Amino acid sequence: MSSDPAEEPASFDDDDYPAFTMGRAAEMLGATPEFLRSLGEAKLITPQRSDGGHRRYSRYQLRLAARARELVDQGTTLEAACRIIILEDQLAEALRINEQMRDQG
Repeated sequence: MSSDPAEEPASFDDDDYPAFTMGRAAEMLGATPEFLRSLGEAKLITPQRSDGGHRRYSRYQLRLAARARELVDQGTTLEAACRIIILEDQLAEALRINEQMRDQG
């Protein structure tokens, strides 16, 4: 194993590490690759690209995609589902920041 941190593999425990191919992500979600592409077109998630240009998804992105699938399966339009998820995510972040500030004060 290399002692150079730049050469060590990225952590798969990192929620933002793009560990999953489109095929694997679709399989995990029980969705189609087209559904994942539509989430990218709706700007809910922007997958990173491998050196070969293939989409790669993180755990965080898969959680958002799973929530979108849940809402769409319940009859929500894709556009509305994406907006709901963005607002939910913003609220969670605001609550996290508020909690941090409360702990510091």
